[in-house]
Amino acid sequence: MLACSDAGADIVDVAVDSLSGMTSQPSMGALIASLSNTDKESELILPTVNRYSAYWEKTRQLYSPFECTTTMKSGSSDVYENEIPGGQYTNLQFQAFSLGLADQFEEIKQMYKEANSLLGNIIKVTPSSKVVGDLAQFMVQNKLTKKMVEDNAEELSFPSSVIEYFQGYLGIPPGGFPEPLRERVLKGLPIVDGRHGAFLPEFDFDSHKKELIRKYGEQINDKDVISSAIYPKVFEHFISFREKYGPVSKLDTRSFLIGPDIGEDIAVDLEKGKTLHIKSLAKSNIVNNNGQREVFFELNGQLRTLLVRDIEASKELKFHPKAIKAVKGSIGAPMLGEIIDIKVKEGDDVEKGQPLAILTAMKMEVIISSPLSGKVASIAVEKGSKLEADDLVINIV
Repeated sequence: MLACSDAGADIVDVAVDSLSGMTSQPSMGALIASLSNTDKESELILPTVNRYSAYWEKTRQLYSPFECTTTMKSGSSDVYENEIPGGQYTNLQFQAFSLGLADQFEEIKQMYKEANSLLGNIIKVTPSSKVVGDLAQFMVQNKLTKKMVEDNAEELSFPSSVIEYFQGYLGIPPGGFPEPLRERVLKGLPIVDGRHGAFLPEFDFDSHKKELIRKYGEQINDKDVISSAIYPKVFEHFISFREKYGPVSKLDTRSFLIGPDIGEDIAVDLEKGKTLHIKSLAKSNIVNNNGQREVFFELNGQLRTLLVRDIEASKELKFHPKAIKAVKGSIGAPMLGEIIDIKVKEGDDVEKGQPLAILTAMKMEVIISSPLSGKVASIAVEKGSKLEADDLVINIV
């Protein structure tokens, strides 16, 4: 930043001290202090910045469970090799942990470089950087090399973001699309010629709002309509979450993210003059056959109990058959995730390359395509099924 200043830069991008460093911008306070008593002295006052930093230091602690500080303790110069943008680095690390690839993150970073090369060495910003990250994780999960992707592109079920990139939904990269890889990945899918937004039909917000009210009730507001229009699947998930758990936005940040300690009393202000006092008392050590534990608490002084699903325990209670790798028609999940759509039904005739189901994991969607032509003999999943890698999805004969 000092070199930029010496070169004539008027403005540089920094972050308040408590949020700076590693994948973030350099320290604001450090730069202010460095330029103190020089001809480039900042108009910002260091003690004021320090008080501002102290506030965010406390706030940051509330979100500590979501930080990847277990493995990342300092900045890393390997970004000069893999070209992972700072804003994506920690997201990619969190995705890797969630997909069960925590011990392969170094491999993912190396594969990011290979994925970028496969895609045509593209400019990596949101959302193009996600395409590269999705492909890198897909390659590591399925033990694919760059050459294997090039040689077997027609047989692979790529993440949707990769397919949509090759279709042209993000525009045309400066160096053009890599061929013949693009043609082999798309397998005849339509291509957008020009700016995708120019072909979008006008959106009827009024009719969409009426449809949302019909589905979810009168509480739908204009913010909901816009959210649904831009992120339809995310909005559906949000609505189902809200219907299941209630107005969790009324909880303080720590209680929402971590939960109360035993014996802790929290106050929830539902509206003016209406406050709930909740005190956590105990939870059972026994998990029932439905994967639930009994939780004991006080609500406004009255003893209450609830059966709450233990997500980790529920995973252990369920067994899903694995696909048989030696049988081409035994089609498994390419990675850990949740089935969000099934495109076929038992008895359907399918063609090689035809989409069978869609799997989603950490904002990455993968289209599971048929590796052969045949008939759907059985479907081992349903919408909402949560799968591990190689869990059986569909049998084709």
